Amino acid sequence: MPLHPPPLRILGHGARPGVKEAEAALVEHYPRLVRLAYLTLPPSLGRHRRVLAAHAAVQRALHGDAGALSEAGAEGVPAPRSGDAPAESPHTPAYAGVRLRVVRTSLAYERKPRWWPGRAPSPAALRPCVPVVRGLRLFPRAGGMDEFALDRALADVAAPVRAALGLLLLESLTEDATRTLLAEAGDADASASVGAAAHVAGSDHDRVRRMLRSEEFDPCTVQTRPSDLLRRRHRVRAGTAALVLLVLAGGGLALTADAGTGTSHSPSPAPLGAVPGGALDPAALLRTAPGVWADTSRVDFSAWPPRGGRTEDRELLGRALASWAAPPVDATVTTAPGTAAVPPAQPPRLLFAGELGGEAVVLFHDGGVRVVRYAEPLGEERSPTLDFARVDDADVTTAAALAVGRTTTSARYLLAPWVAESTTRDLLAPDTPARALDVDGDGITAAVPRPAAAGDCLSWPVMQLRSSGRIVEKHAFLVTDLGDITPVHLTHTPRPGSGAPARQPREATGPEALTGWARTACSLRDLRHSGVRAVNNWHFAEQPLPGTRSRADWVCTRADTWSGPGRILVQFAAPAVSPTAPAEVVSDRRNTALCSRFGQHVVSGVHWRSPAGAWYVLAAGSRAVERIEVAGSVHGGSNGPTLAVRAPRETSFRVNARLRGGGTMSSAG
Repeated sequence: MPLHPPPLRILGHGARPGVKEAEAALVEHYPRLVRLAYLTLPPSLGRHRRVLAAHAAVQRALHGDAGALSEAGAEGVPAPRSGDAPAESPHTPAYAGVRLRVVRTSLAYERKPRWWPGRAPSPAALRPCVPVVRGLRLFPRAGGMDEFALDRALADVAAPVRAALGLLLLESLTEDATRTLLAEAGDADASASVGAAAHVAGSDHDRVRRMLRSEEFDPCTVQTRPSDLLRRRHRVRAGTAALVLLVLAGGGLALTADAGTGTSHSPSPAPLGAVPGGALDPAALLRTAPGVWADTSRVDFSAWPPRGGRTEDRELLGRALASWAAPPVDATVTTAPGTAAVPPAQPPRLLFAGELGGEAVVLFHDGGVRVVRYAEPLGEERSPTLDFARVDDADVTTAAALAVGRTTTSARYLLAPWVAESTTRDLLAPDTPARALDVDGDGITAAVPRPAAAGDCLSWPVMQLRSSGRIVEKHAFLVTDLGDITPVHLTHTPRPGSGAPARQPREATGPEALTGWARTACSLRDLRHSGVRAVNNWHFAEQPLPGTRSRADWVCTRADTWSGPGRILVQFAAPAVSPTAPAEVVSDRRNTALCSRFGQHVVSGVHWRSPAGAWYVLAAGSRAVERIEVAGSVHGGSNGPTLAVRAPRETSFRVNARLRGGGTMSSAG
């Protein structure tokens, strides 16, 4: 449903020509300006308010100092190609002035305090009133997983960085021009913002530019849904009750004036609509006794006792449950893939209620299927956030922690009651011992660094936890943050041994596992915000390299999601100078059973250059592969699970394998 600006005011005879040109530029390039504003605005507004605020920022870009519109923003912007260039050209000073005001207004939503250095315009001039839309929620059409991941990554950076990314990639400004514009818009460190935007964009600017131009970031073409119907119903009932109360009160006053005596009775408040089963009643919340986890065969979130300093705060719990059932229009709601953001069907289990990092946080467990995190700022009139994630069939490791608070660089976790020891380590420093992690009396950890979402991959923090001997003796395991409420369990399947049975995944805490994860940890970035439950590194083959005495590892990194579908990355780890040099991703397959217990065979191939400069096609398969053949521009075959054939670098090929006991398969990529 496209949103169009209201008719612009008619300029009088005394209007400046620059304002007329700016008005024409705004109308002509309205969609691109709104997209730039939407990108810059903080995602914490929620998509509905963010859409409306983007339109408001552009529609009010002509308000205020008219002279500034005809003069501001021209610095660093190419001049028109001729004196006859149309006023609506994106290269005119008029357009540049409108764009500057849009960026300045959009940045104001995240700036604190709410005034500009050196001047003090009214708050209305900085944060305009948004258009009024009643009964509907508006949000851009969803893009693909790449666009979704980019939007989540942008939520972790500051508004000037998002603005710089839009100016560089959407507006095609130079870095110097972008720095100049951001400085004029009030960014105190424009150079740092431009540098951070370059890190977010990475090396493939065209790909990021295409994503920013997708429907995910287009607030002019939106979808509509009804607003919170339950809350509207409550408001109508409350309004009716208030009206009846006023009528009765007025009648009572009239009777008192006439008769001098009498008593008026206020009607009872209208009953709130209830979810079946009393699921929104704080008094009905399920609470597990503290020692149950050590005396049950179901060691998951259902065994967590409620913790935190506000577990008896009925008002906080009531707000959290009501927001879950009918999220406020301005709430920020995130759902992991495959997770339904529907109201609870029965009273949920309370896991945590307390204060952390300037927020009141509540964690619920919904009947074995979901965990829900509700957070509201303390002492500020800001919208709440709701996060939903699936946790069905969780166990000792996948129910060991929940992210209770996050910043852009760190997270704090609520640990399961069965976690007896907690440490942290860096996967890119496999020889460095784990470091102790402080945990308070409620089971909340100190801040744990989060893996960087963009830029250079210089470290990969993980938590190494050990469960209590009361349930599993000395069971240590690794979990890491991939952007969801639940951290991801990391495991390892060793290289093939001499025995016939295939090896099973095991915990990735030993030297061999840590060495393998040091080569593949950075590939986990591609799995962020995708609802991953566990990731296993399967070293399915070891291959001698022709012309050398070295050997290479073939690794299948499999990510299993809570909703079921899996994704694999086949990686080739050739010998390297650095023990943390990233392995080469050979293939990427989604929605596949490969490299799981339901897909125990795999084969793949890669181009490889020897130290002497000769190019080869290398191929390798898992233990059941007895013959490999390559076809296409090069032909060759080999008995056994590995193959090496001399071939030019640009050779196209396909790999096929024959399995022991019959059957064939083709390359994973």
